[in-house]
Amino acid sequence: MIATSVSAVTIFSILFLLVYFSSPLFTEGRIYEIFSLQWQPFGGKYGILPMCAASLCLSLSALVLAFPPAIGVCCLIYALAPRRVAQFFLSLIRFMTSIPTVVYGFVSVFLLVPRVRDCFDGGSGFSLLTATLTLSLLILPTIVLVFHARLEQLDPTLRLTSEAMGFTAVQQVRHVFIPAAGEGLVIAAVLGFARAIGDTLISLMLAGNAPQLPHSLFASVRTLTSHIALVLATDSRSMAYQSVFASGLILFLLAGAVNLLIRKAAKKSGRSPHA
Repeated sequence: MIATSVSAVTIFSILFLLVYFSSPLFTEGRIYEIFSLQWQPFGGKYGILPMCAASLCLSLSALVLAFPPAIGVCCLIYALAPRRVAQFFLSLIRFMTSIPTVVYGFVSVFLLVPRVRDCFDGGSGFSLLTATLTLSLLILPTIVLVFHARLEQLDPTLRLTSEAMGFTAVQQVRHVFIPAAGEGLVIAAVLGFARAIGDTLISLMLAGNAPQLPHSLFASVRTLTSHIALVLATDSRSMAYQSVFASGLILFLLAGAVNLLIRKAAKKSGRSPHA
């Protein structure tokens, strides 16, 4: 009860802080300057829409890239691979979650960026594509572990019944396990997306940080999280500084929307969202 109360107070305090510091943008009629397409601080233009678009584009691209192999790995661990092989892959996935994000970014700077630059003639190599590839690797363990946890909760009689009916392992996965754990797919995808859109270091180190709309896979882009980190490191008074709170408020609302989606999916399946 105490922990719940502290958590609730903390969350509402963060929301109050973001709304309070963003309020001058509304009261002084400058909100249209923030929600515009041009970020040129020296020209008095502080639009963060390119960062919003880059955040959504990078997160969705990483999710599309990571989701199919993550579900494949999960099915391999749960039903297709021999026990020792499955245990090895599960341990590997869990180990991946313990690797600091900065390590993924650091390794990508030296191994992936030069290859993107040389193979695709992709400018400097610091691009949407490079960040997407690395971010998909980062969120893959999240998707695997969430969906695997849902599969582990399935009624054991499902496996016994499908085996008794003569289903092969592949048929069990395709026709029994995945349909029975369908809401787990939704929750895994939503949490993977939330992990991607909330990440700062990968986009900061690999996306190039150019405040422009993502018009190409090889374009340099700046996400909302990168924008917050970059502006806070260089400014504390101007309109650019106030844009940080608007960016934080957008990310906070997105996180809230993700949680609502998870609860809705869990409620639809008749399960606790924390199960």
